[in-house]
Amino acid sequence: MLKQYLQFKLSQKLSPQQIQLMKLIQLPTQAFEQRIKQELEENPALEPGKETSTENDLDFDDNFNTENDSETINAEDINIDEYLSDDEIPDYRTKSSNYSSDEEEKSIPYAAGVSFHQHLLNQLNTLNLNDKDWQIAEFLVGSIDDTGYIRRSTSDIMDDLAFTQNVFAEEKEIQEVLQQIQEFDPPGIGAKNLQQCLLLQLQRKPLTDTTELAIDIIEKQFEQFSKKHYKKILQRFQCSEEELKNAVNEIERLNPKPGASYSGGRSVVEHVVPDFVIRIVNDNLELSLNSRNAPELHVSRTYNDMLQGYKKATTKSKSQKDAVLFIKQKLDAAKWFIDAIKQRQQTLLVTMNAIMEYQEAYFLTGDELKLKPMILKDIAETIDMDISTVSRVANSKYVDTPYGTKLIKEFFSESMKNEQGEDVSTREIKKILELTIGEESKKKPLTDDKLAAILKEKGYPIARRTVAKYREQLNIPVARLRKEI
Repeated sequence: MLKQYLQFKLSQKLSPQQIQLMKLIQLPTQAFEQRIKQELEENPALEPGKETSTENDLDFDDNFNTENDSETINAEDINIDEYLSDDEIPDYRTKSSNYSSDEEEKSIPYAAGVSFHQHLLNQLNTLNLNDKDWQIAEFLVGSIDDTGYIRRSTSDIMDDLAFTQNVFAEEKEIQEVLQQIQEFDPPGIGAKNLQQCLLLQLQRKPLTDTTELAIDIIEKQFEQFSKKHYKKILQRFQCSEEELKNAVNEIERLNPKPGASYSGGRSVVEHVVPDFVIRIVNDNLELSLNSRNAPELHVSRTYNDMLQGYKKATTKSKSQKDAVLFIKQKLDAAKWFIDAIKQRQQTLLVTMNAIMEYQEAYFLTGDELKLKPMILKDIAETIDMDISTVSRVANSKYVDTPYGTKLIKEFFSESMKNEQGEDVSTREIKKILELTIGEESKKKPLTDDKLAAILKEKGYPIARRTVAKYREQLNIPVARLRKEI
């Protein structure tokens, strides 16, 4: 038998406005500019720029519930006078701006041109091919990825040609066409793997003793070369260390991703736009917000005039009542958006200021060894905000410092105890590890065990597996792969 129960449950839900505010806080500068552009396009009651006159400015009643469903509101119940006040109102109620218009503006340039694949197709037009070979060649060019490789087997390509292009070709025919494509620029295009890519580039070079040895190494000892087993290579080819070193240098100058380095294509030159700027003035830190985070916005005067017309009308038709409901909705949305921008600015500045003060020693000196252990909770407690809010501010945002533009989340790190029992940042340990590896002998690189022993001597007792983890996070290969001749 089914039983019914009455249960009380207390839950917290964010309003749509609160959710939108959280999303605004999370946006970096460039994405924030796009969001403003979108809002301006969607809400005609919101306009860019500074309001030139305060006469008959729109005033909003703070007690007006912006979450009411406009379909349930009677136009006769709307107090038009609350929207049409002659009293002078604070600037923040109608616009959002606290930066000068002549502040430095940064742009994002890009280079335009033909795409990488179009570049290959242009070279394809120079070949004298019959119709069938042309279709095969065009399909092969389309199968080349952005790094310059064809990572599919010839049999798979043969099947796809038959099913999608209705072209029936033998593997030998496909291979012959592919060999012609592999003569295109940049060298190494159309390779099936790294070994073939390097060989294609070496075969384009003038044949010398060095290039001949390099070709032999890639053809016959590629696995030993990739693992840097130089002693085995010396024994295999009976060459001197100097000859091997020259051949290895020749190979290392080759491009493992010929497609990715293509400079003729349309490539966007991405410039990081810092969201904050920290400067040292008279030995003190000064924080400012990028002016692009503080646009000038105001409420449309046209909507004010429309409300005035509705108020003065002696008879109010149904269409006029529908119009005033629409106007009310857009005015509320415009007011909320302007206030949300103001809250976003305040949240960003408060959070970044707390981070700056917490890491004051670093920002004054630029010495990464002075970075203190800092987690999201430390800043959240300092500014009395939720950890998720701090995370949104730190995520994908940059700060321009006297030592370069830095990703904010890089200032956060866990702590570890040194031999003196003091808390030190894992970032500090990684920096010391990086410096230690940078000073090692490349002919005999330090193993993780030896690195752990050196760090222990310096007062950082960490395990070998921890050293390996930090080394991988720094994108530093194992000792064997750091070895040089």
